[in-house]
Amino acid sequence: MCVLPIIPSGKSICRWGFLRPSGPCMEDNHIKIINIGILAHVDAGKTTLTESLLYTSGAIEAPGSVDQGTTRTDTMFLERQRGITIQTAVTSFQWHDCKVNIVDTPGHMDFLAEVYRSLAILDGAILVVSAKDGVQAQTRILFHALQVMKIPTVIFINKIDQDGIDLPGVSVYPR
Repeated sequence: MCVLPIIPSGKSICRWGFLRPSGPCMEDNHIKIINIGILAHVDAGKTTLTESLLYTSGAIEAPGSVDQGTTRTDTMFLERQRGITIQTAVTSFQWHDCKVNIVDTPGHMDFLAEVYRSLAILDGAILVVSAKDGVQAQTRILFHALQVMKIPTVIFINKIDQDGIDLPGVSVYPR
C-alpha cells in the first residue's frame, strides 16, 4: 500500500501516467509513481528538503549540502557555485511500493517559467515557507498557480529551528 500524507483534495495522488480519482494506491501490473514538486521562494530550503527526503527514505547515505555544492539536484556549475537552483531537476526514491519522483524547482523569480513548466506533471506539491521570511510575493504566485491547476498541496514551514523565530506568529496561508 502507498502510504502518503493526506491531502484534502478528494484525489488519489498516485499515478500511472494520469491522475486517478479517489481510490487506493494499488495496482498489480503497474509501477506506482507519484510526482511531487517542491516549490517556494528563493532560499526557503527546497533543495535541502529534497536532500532530507532522499536521506530519510534511505535513497542516499548522507544528505548533501547546498553550501558545499554536494546536493543531488543542483548539478550545473553555476548552481553549485551560487548555491541556487536554476534548472528544475528530478530525483527519485522508493517508498514502500511506490516510486516517488521529487521535482526540485528553482526559487528565484528569474526562473519562474522553469517552475511553471514543471507544474503539468505534478500529482502533488510541497509549498515551502521559510519561518524566517514568512510568505513572500512569489509564495502567493505559486500558491495561486497550484490552486488554478488543482494540484493538491501541503504547506511546509521550514527553518523553524533558527534563532528569533516566532512560530505562532508565522502566517502560512497565502492570501
